[in-house]
Amino acid sequence: MVHLINYKKLFYLLLIGILVFLVIKSFATDTEATSEYNSNLIQEQIKNVGKLVVTEGHFSQVLTYKDKDSYLGGMISFDKKALVVVNSDVTVAYDLRQMKYDISEKDKTITILNIPKEEIKISPDIQYYDIEQSKLNEFTGEDFNKITKKVKADLAVKIAKSTLKTNAQNRLISELSKLLLVTHSIGWKVQYKGLEVTSEKQFAL
Repeated sequence: MVHLINYKKLFYLLLIGILVFLVIKSFATDTEATSEYNSNLIQEQIKNVGKLVVTEGHFSQVLTYKDKDSYLGGMISFDKKALVVVNSDVTVAYDLRQMKYDISEKDKTITILNIPKEEIKISPDIQYYDIEQSKLNEFTGEDFNKITKKVKADLAVKIAKSTLKTNAQNRLISELSKLLLVTHSIGWKVQYKGLEVTSEKQFAL
């Protein structure tokens, strides 16, 4: 009778042990599966964000180009000039495919190591009108290079004063905020420049 009771106790202890083991294993498996799912979800979101963000603008300007060749102390001169009309398409782009980051499943953190700087592309269409020149002071390739250089310098000033770069950065922040939304929804966090990102404004360059 005593042996029977001991066998029953042993049986129940083994049964309880097996049940505890199965519960722990199931919980660990679920945790690993959840962690893997979350990591894959973030990787997919980074893939979606990793694209070329382009903002376009158009600028126009009119300038007069003048040049003079003087001889005999300015007693004789040969002038040339032209009216220059410029229409320029400008793009400001962020290539988020080049964004560098690190993912830590242990800390449930994605660390953005580097956001690429903007790339500004200027495509001017330059037209020349009312060209005046002499045989002794004709337009040359050097003149056209000077005009193109001045056009781009003037455009750079206009772009800096416009909202084009600001609009491009707002689009960049909008894309990165999608990543922030996903990470927060699954209990992860984002770090950038050594700080935890809690607001999309912190992505500002």
